[in-house]
Amino acid sequence: EDPSSSSSTQNSVAPELPGFYYDPEKNRYFRLLPGHNNHNPLTKDSIQHKAMECKRLRLLEEEEKQNQKTTRAGLNSSMLLQKRQLGSLSSTSYCRLVHELKVNCMQRRKIEIHSPDSSVAGTNNFKIIVADVACERIFAVNDVEHGGCKYGIINLSGLGKESLTVEMYDNLYFTNRKVNSVCWASLTHPDSHVKLCLMGIAETPGCASLLPASLFSSTNPGDRPGMLCSFKISTAWSCAWCLNPQADNCFSTGLTRRVLVTNVVTGHRQTFGTSSDVLAQQFATQTPVLYNGCRSGEIFSIDVRQRNRKGQSWKAIRLFHGSAVTSVHLMEAEHYLMAADMAGKIKLWDLRTAKCVKQYKGHHNEYALLPLHVNEEEGLLIAVGQDCYTRIWSLQDAHLLRTIPSPHPSSKDAIPSVVFSSRLGGSRGVPGLLMAVKQDLYHFSYN
Repeated sequence: EDPSSSSSTQNSVAPELPGFYYDPEKNRYFRLLPGHNNHNPLTKDSIQHKAMECKRLRLLEEEEKQNQKTTRAGLNSSMLLQKRQLGSLSSTSYCRLVHELKVNCMQRRKIEIHSPDSSVAGTNNFKIIVADVACERIFAVNDVEHGGCKYGIINLSGLGKESLTVEMYDNLYFTNRKVNSVCWASLTHPDSHVKLCLMGIAETPGCASLLPASLFSSTNPGDRPGMLCSFKISTAWSCAWCLNPQADNCFSTGLTRRVLVTNVVTGHRQTFGTSSDVLAQQFATQTPVLYNGCRSGEIFSIDVRQRNRKGQSWKAIRLFHGSAVTSVHLMEAEHYLMAADMAGKIKLWDLRTAKCVKQYKGHHNEYALLPLHVNEEEGLLIAVGQDCYTRIWSLQDAHLLRTIPSPHPSSKDAIPSVVFSSRLGGSRGVPGLLMAVKQDLYHFSYN
């Protein structure tokens, strides 16, 4: 059973009474007080938070014990290889068990973050980290104490060394608005730019910006190029960059009830009206097709070569979730699409038949925009839940391989952001999971 499942299972033995809480340890009911009562903090939220924290600490303690011994009985590399050679394990089962072994052997180590500016490293909470294609750098968005965000680039080349250190480039850029979405963009060369979507506040409209990655290098500030592209828009929920040559230099922005596709060089824009806010986007690479996930639960695709049409007849593929879609990921062969929603459902869709072929159970979400991380090379799916647990599934059979508790107490302001790669730090880098939470960056080695 997933150790981070709802705390309501603890109370299933005793009947629920309106206005009361049953404590299984003391075997009695306690009256629930209103949330604004600060003198006696026995409220539903405080009870749930205490239960979640107890589970987190228990799981951390179990992981410490697990690190001192081997994984579960029968799960070791020599035993698995022997069973495979004897023919008692199918190739599918062997691959899944090998990944389960590797995932469960991952141990957390803290990474040292160095910066030319000593006031930058370790002073602000991580909100989002996104790796470039080569996993040589991560773009990091940090919350700052007095509101707003700072953002910059962290070089991962130091991860190949025993010391586990990374270099944060000068984090000079600050905004008083929330960063809703980030993606890397390949304009002049692979991952040459970063695309940012900022939410509007009060009288200030939303903004979509395309920034050269060289802005965050430690070169002479006078040599830094200016902002390449920035325009005011209504609230932007999502963004994606197109790598298909038939829609060269184009990026999309998911807005409130519309999709905007912009050519950076020519400035040409296409607008597609939708019936709902577009919360997640990804371009295909084999064709200039854009996949969109909406607040209504609908997933649809757009071929950006066609001109705008009245109505919504331009929608090609249409799929439906029961809740707002928070993330879409197109698999490499582009026959399947992975999608997650705000009900915690993660589904794998066959785009040829428009049917769900797999579900990955255990993810927790209620209202947050949480991404999916798919690594087909290792056969893994990774997602961080709103309960702050990082879960890893086998792509092949949807088996939950491991649930990783956050090193910090669970809260809506401390949901970890993760990156997984077989080559963290570049082609000669190390395999593993990067976890950014609060002011800390951790590495889980995947050997």
